[in-house]
Amino acid sequence: MDRPAKPNYRRRQLGRTLRKLREAAGFSQEDAGRPLRFSTSKMSRIEQGYIPGYNDFLALLDRYGIIAADYDQYVRMFDYAKEKGWWHVFGLSDRGFVSVEAEASRIRNYQLGFIPGLLQTEPYMRATFAGTRDPFDGRKLEIEVQVRLRRQRRLVEPPELELHAVIDESVIRRAPCDAAQLRHLLEAGQLPNVHLQVLPQAVGSHDGLYGNFLIASFPDPSEPDLAYVSYGFGALQVEKDAEVRAAGLMFDNLARLALDQADSRTFIAKILAERQDRPRGDRALA
Repeated sequence: MDRPAKPNYRRRQLGRTLRKLREAAGFSQEDAGRPLRFSTSKMSRIEQGYIPGYNDFLALLDRYGIIAADYDQYVRMFDYAKEKGWWHVFGLSDRGFVSVEAEASRIRNYQLGFIPGLLQTEPYMRATFAGTRDPFDGRKLEIEVQVRLRRQRRLVEPPELELHAVIDESVIRRAPCDAAQLRHLLEAGQLPNVHLQVLPQAVGSHDGLYGNFLIASFPDPSEPDLAYVSYGFGALQVEKDAEVRAAGLMFDNLARLALDQADSRTFIAKILAERQDRPRGDRALA
């Protein structure tokens, strides 16, 4: 039995598929496992996303009445669940946000402090990593940059990730958000799967002042949304339904307060024009 610390999305999806096949066959976990000498606890682990051995997997398909001619789609799902994600090459595990984002179909991201990682230019990334309490350098810096650049491919490679980002005005007025970064926001905002809004400072007090957060949704409706809260010394993954729903309501309210997509684009273009109109010696951010 292959037992990672916590099954990733692909493995949980395989587990759900096996559970649905068992239920369609009319078996309880105990009934399904008995002739295969699988304990109820083993059946439960499999359906939670802990992958069985290949022969055990085929035995379950047979037990559920799947004929050999129909095995292919399930074997492909099994192989996909066993694959290591691209992030493993960079020394990352399935436990972090990168693996979640890689399997998500939609990200809703509110940012009070930074340009969303999926929309950052490489110079912005490097400046951000250099500005931390313990600045990245050398190989670690290059790995972090390459990971972030690789993540951005989700916006343009199928299946394209849907991104809805609400950014506080202070983010686009503060270094290292330079003219190139502003132009990149305008370009990215033209992608059909990117919805970009700016929350003006003129709005005044709002819940978003508590900090950054995002919500990840998945293509399988059986997979619940996850929320992430990031802060200066770490990040927290939130899975409780009530808290994730509250995060969704909070994001919806911030999006309602923000400029719409067209007005946000105009607002960003105005700031870019202001930067470019400054005398050369005053263009600290251009």
